[in-house]
Amino acid sequence: MSGHDQLALCLCEFTRLLWKLLLPLVVLTVLLLAVMVLLVAGMRLWFQASRNARRARDGRPTVAFFHPYCNAGGGRERVLWCAIRALQNRYPEVNIVVYTGDQDVTGGEILEGARRRFDIALLGTVEFVFLAHRMLVEPGLFPHFTLLGQSVGSVFLGWDALVQCVPDLYVDSMGYAFTLPIFRYLGGCSVASYVHYPTITTDMLFNNADYISNNLFLSAAKLVYYCMFAVLYGTAGSCSQLVMVNSSWTLDHILALWRARDRTSIVYPPCAVEHFLDAPLLEEEEEEDEGGKEKKKRHYSVVSVGQFRPEKDHWLQIRAFKKLVDRRVSLRDRESLRLVLVGGCRNQEDQDRVLMLRGLCQELGVGEHVDFRLNVPFEELKRELRSATIGLHTMWNEHFGIGVVECMAAGAVVLAHKSGGPRRDIVVPFEGGPTGFLADDEDGFADAMDRILRLAPGQRADIRRRARQSAARFSD
Repeated sequence: MSGHDQLALCLCEFTRLLWKLLLPLVVLTVLLLAVMVLLVAGMRLWFQASRNARRARDGRPTVAFFHPYCNAGGGRERVLWCAIRALQNRYPEVNIVVYTGDQDVTGGEILEGARRRFDIALLGTVEFVFLAHRMLVEPGLFPHFTLLGQSVGSVFLGWDALVQCVPDLYVDSMGYAFTLPIFRYLGGCSVASYVHYPTITTDMLFNNADYISNNLFLSAAKLVYYCMFAVLYGTAGSCSQLVMVNSSWTLDHILALWRARDRTSIVYPPCAVEHFLDAPLLEEEEEEDEGGKEKKKRHYSVVSVGQFRPEKDHWLQIRAFKKLVDRRVSLRDRESLRLVLVGGCRNQEDQDRVLMLRGLCQELGVGEHVDFRLNVPFEELKRELRSATIGLHTMWNEHFGIGVVECMAAGAVVLAHKSGGPRRDIVVPFEGGPTGFLADDEDGFADAMDRILRLAPGQRADIRRRARQSAARFSD
């Protein structure tokens, strides 16, 4: 037998061996796929039967909002309750369900919290579905690969929600895009989403810890990880049949990731503008001197509104305020300055953060000048904003900035971070003049606050008047 024949024989034997090995694998794969398809089809039929039974019992369709932190008291929660109020006003026959992980309160207490914090009273009833495993989406549970861990956790949390209640329309109102395919393909629901902030952005690629930035291999690995996660996130998000985003900044990122241009639109968050319009636009703490001609300011209040989350960067506010205080030469000028931090605490982690911020104030020697207002009712928020000279907001790439709009409507001169929604949509020129100021670092914020305080009362009044008129665009 020639060498050519031997080679051909070996190739034939090798081919037969591969066939013997691959054929069982192919058959097994087909069987597994068939079982998976049957399982998915069976679950979909079961969920559809459950939904039909619910609709027959209630006699009306159900709209469900996935909002595990609906009692947090932040801007996203205000959007949730405004959306529910609008639905109840326009479609009173619709049954409203909220999936929440706030198991330490009752449904009545949640609604009372919405009324107290946002002055939002709902006309109809709301059914709450309490989720027992909200810790699956807590960032503290995943010290590494946090985005992936939270996303996987949201899948299990979404499954828990779907098993308890199968709605006709599912709305992800908090940014858990990986729940969308579960409700659409398993639950057979119509799905929509309101995106406050994309889970991943291109900016995150360059926001690395030092040990990653200094290591070429780790930097490359993180780049691959983020790119793969971005593909998964975009695939999950593209399942949404209607996409609403809260700002131009968010729109750009979602269009790049989800590629759903034909069904994506900007819906600005509803802001409580009308509640602040009765505040006068005069310098409220002004008093005439003995001659009755000159007016002097008794005190200046710098007010910040935002939950005590790390991304709000209250540390930057305190350090910038410290530099502002140091620039006041006289004791009277220093004593006239107040920094008021108004915000909600969602959990113990936020409360611990407030303690650290108080410690920073004492360390910098401005403890007597800084006040913390935690979980305040809406009436107290209005009082603070109406008395504010400056409305301060320092979050980098804030997706929108409801607190910024409220400050403008109340008559404070706004100073926000030069990025995200405030730069693109809110603190923009109106009628040919500025509506506020922007900065991007500690010195920049201190300089801007100093500049605002040195403006003549009439100049501040012009800015405040334009800002209030501009803020009317975002009214409820």
